Amino acid sequence: MPTVIRKSSATLLDTRREVLHAVSWQVRSHVWSPPTDEYENEETYVVLVEIAGMRDDDFEISLENNILLVSGTRPDFLERRAYQQMEIRFGKFETSVHLPGPVDIEQARAEYQDGFLTIILPKEISDRNKVE
Repeated sequence: MPTVIRKSSATLLDTRREVLHAVSWQVRSHVWSPPTDEYENEETYVVLVEIAGMRDDDFEISLENNILLVSGTRPDFLERRAYQQMEIRFGKFETSVHLPGPVDIEQARAEYQDGFLTIILPKEISDRNKVE
């Protein structure tokens, strides 16, 4: 059974994300973050992004300094509408996840199915023995 990664106190990345989120409403309101989960098992870190209405090649995924960045653009409908309720976001999105350990980037893979982008990042061999 996978171990769920939980953070009990605010980390630097969490603080940065909160600041960027607060600023995004004022300065970059066109950029939004989809719901994202991160968990690990003995051999991999898994990042799951809920984002319907996309295609495989609509995503940009990068990894630098153990920070995974997922971004892209979800297209809006071209027709004009008079909304009574609007909760589904369109346009540019991005989300970042701090990975707790090094990964084997050559073996990493991503798949998009049923509105979920699943990114599987194998842990480096030396790091796999650390999970209890």
